[in-house]
Amino acid sequence: MAIVAQKSKGLTDKETHYCPGCTHGIIHKLVAEVLEELDVLGETIGVAPVGCSVLAYDYFNCDMHEASHGRAPAVATGIKRVMPDKVVFTYQGDGDLASIGTAEIVHVAHRGEKITTIFVNNAIYGMTGGQMAPTTLIGQRATTAPYGRTVEHSGMPLRVSEMLATIDGAAFVERVSVDSPGNIRKAKKAIKEAFKCQLEGKGFSIVEVLSTCPTNWGMTPIDSLKWLQDNLIPYYPMGNYRRPGEVK
Repeated sequence: MAIVAQKSKGLTDKETHYCPGCTHGIIHKLVAEVLEELDVLGETIGVAPVGCSVLAYDYFNCDMHEASHGRAPAVATGIKRVMPDKVVFTYQGDGDLASIGTAEIVHVAHRGEKITTIFVNNAIYGMTGGQMAPTTLIGQRATTAPYGRTVEHSGMPLRVSEMLATIDGAAFVERVSVDSPGNIRKAKKAIKEAFKCQLEGKGFSIVEVLSTCPTNWGMTPIDSLKWLQDNLIPYYPMGNYRRPGEVK
């Protein structure tokens, strides 16, 4: 009997700890499939910092390294420079990458480090209690913004992909979403392009993935997907923001 579909060899058999409806599992699957299809699983080192993905070393079937909150790009830089023949990636949330780790991600792009970042943006701090993140939308409620984020108090939400696309060392920048089968396929294509960019030595690559957080958004899994489509995508437009050789 022909095998139609099977779990990627890039994932372990460990059951994930993510909340029902969380799309981290989908994103893990896409990264694992890409690494397997590129035949680099045995040569890959992932870096997961503090956040919902802190236990990613249990799920990805490749070498993994833990990092302090926000410091994954710095750790990944050290690994790649010591072992330039390895495929190195970071897997980070928005509270991590866009807040405590803002300097790290800006400067890893500025230096053009040949690593790949998977940036999961659900517009809120997940693991640490649902606090407002730099990516939290105006009017969106959080434990540290119970009446909703305001421009006067916190400024506008930070668009990371647009910001990084202005940096010459960033070779590949794209924003995708995992809210529907069609967008999931596009997300996988972008993730594969980002890793190919690293394999070809073209510079820093990042894929921002719009994701859900039903628990901290206070929604059902289905409602959270609709909220992502109606609110996150309009403010954070999907698309490619930079490809190798482009000048912004």
